[in-house]
Amino acid sequence: MKKIIKEFSDFLKQYNVIGLAVAIIIGGKLNQLVTSFVNDLLMPAIFQPVLTRMHLGKIEDIQWHGIFWGKVVSAAIDFLIVAFLVFLLVRALNKAAERAKIAAELAAKKIEEKVKK
Repeated sequence: MKKIIKEFSDFLKQYNVIGLAVAIIIGGKLNQLVTSFVNDLLMPAIFQPVLTRMHLGKIEDIQWHGIFWGKVVSAAIDFLIVAFLVFLLVRALNKAAERAKIAAELAAKKIEEKVKK
């Protein structure tokens, strides 16, 4: 039994399952936030004159021949915002990694110079 528990612990550490679970939870909450921002704030503010003229309450109610175009527009804007936020996050992480790499190279050069003296 101890062997199985150790193997399971190693599995969790090796594949960083806890970090993945945290990322999924945070990603889900970010998606909820962005969806609310789009559906409850952005879309009504932008499309309110159109919605009023069409006698509709929400953008999702816009349809033509049974096709709900409002839902598609809302989902597309939602996707673009989430994709842009992920892009900014990855960009920031890449810059931080590059800075760390440069700092490590400089530290290695300084140590090398001290060793030569």
